[in-house]
Amino acid sequence: MRKKYAAGNWKMNKTFEEGQILLSEVVNMVGDELTNPNVQVVLGVPFPYLSSFSKLINTPKVALAAQNCHPKPSGAYTGEVSVSMLKSVGVTYVIIGHSERREYFGESDAFIAEKVDAILAEGLTPIFCCGETLSQREAGIHFDFVSGQLTNGLFHLSADAIKKVVIAYEPIWAIGTGVTASSAQAQEMHKVLRDHLASKYGQEVADEISILYGGSVGAGNAVELFSQPDVDGGLVGGASLKSRDFTDISKSFPA
Repeated sequence: MRKKYAAGNWKMNKTFEEGQILLSEVVNMVGDELTNPNVQVVLGVPFPYLSSFSKLINTPKVALAAQNCHPKPSGAYTGEVSVSMLKSVGVTYVIIGHSERREYFGESDAFIAEKVDAILAEGLTPIFCCGETLSQREAGIHFDFVSGQLTNGLFHLSADAIKKVVIAYEPIWAIGTGVTASSAQAQEMHKVLRDHLASKYGQEVADEISILYGGSVGAGNAVELFSQPDVDGGLVGGASLKSRDFTDISKSFPA
């Protein structure tokens, strides 16, 4: 059975004190209420909080993620953070290729592919984001575009390596807009991506890879989204900043 994920991306939100409160609430709620052993909760928090927060997590049900990394192991890259640095403070997942990184910071598929390699080399898990804009969807090129992101960012990996990657499909037109892809739209794209993986690596490998949905997931729509056969969880933005909502999302998977 593929692992299911409730992954929260805090983005650039919460002061340290506010983040401590939110983290403690989520850890306690998830520890008490989450009973499905196949669900992993992941919290993607700002860089300055990672070291302290890793010491506050006292349950394997919750893991810590960084929101980005640099692919080089060290060097003169002012303001950047290497994967080995992240590993040294207790991080186990790294979010890469988020649409905001691609759009605002000009990150290319090739640069993101380098990050994938760096993360895997340190034994951490990449959460590889991909997704299309509204104009790309309206032009009917969305399936080819997102499949191309997988090809360019991941298809250099061996079959054993790609099984260690978590993929997050994020329709850019549904991030932070309150607009959510219907469960049928989400399933349709996830199936396209899994079929694309199977075309390269075979169905058995494709069936082992968790693919998350990342477009305005909330407590109100998580049950329906997570009931789709190829949707293995969510990369959650705004709702991850509310402990009750995020905990409820983590409990929204079919038994």
